[in-house]
Amino acid sequence: MAANATPRLFRYKQVIAVRTDLDMSRGKIAVQVAHGALSAAERARVTRQDVWKAWLDEGQKKVAVKVASEKDLLDLKRLAVVHRLPNALIRDAGMTELPPGTITVVGIGPALSEEIDKVTGSLKLL
Repeated sequence: MAANATPRLFRYKQVIAVRTDLDMSRGKIAVQVAHGALSAAERARVTRQDVWKAWLDEGQKKVAVKVASEKDLLDLKRLAVVHRLPNALIRDAGMTELPPGTITVVGIGPALSEEIDKVTGSLKLL
């Protein structure tokens, strides 16, 4: 950050949780995160257009975090549903590194940062 730049404050964000037990390559992780981000954002665009638009206008903050297992990912998905957060669970097509149907990531949000933090705030950055 430049010496005279002020940090941006984001009211909204999106979090994409990635399974670390699959030993995906960096490229595979990047593609799966992109699928999760886009799919969850599209859900928000359809169901909460006001939030989606505010997030878009604000700069589309995204955070990638890690989880250790499929169970952890499914637990996050359930919490996102309970908290009424837009979300998308991604299953791989199985054309490269993983068997078809492997659950790889869950995208949550965009939503207000404090709402997302109720679900993902304890997770470590990827």
